[in-house]
Amino acid sequence: MVRCANGAYYTGITKDLKRRIKAHNSGKGAKYTAAFGPVELVWQRKRKDRSAASVLEAEIKKLSRADKERLLHGKKS
Repeated sequence: MVRCANGAYYTGITKDLKRRIKAHNSGKGAKYTAAFGPVELVWQRKRKDRSAASVLEAEIKKLSRADKERLLHGKKS
């Protein structure tokens, strides 16, 4: 999960985190981060495969902003 310059959180998956952050910050990542970058990495988790990563991504995207903040600070909701 990254925090965009406008304070919003963006969640995605990648096999190469450094390359993905660089792409987001150069305006070549997702449309949202291109519009509201630069981004700062604030949370990450490794998963065994792309399918598991996609499931986690979907779960995070459903969270409210407050729940995402709790996740960032290691607190359970």
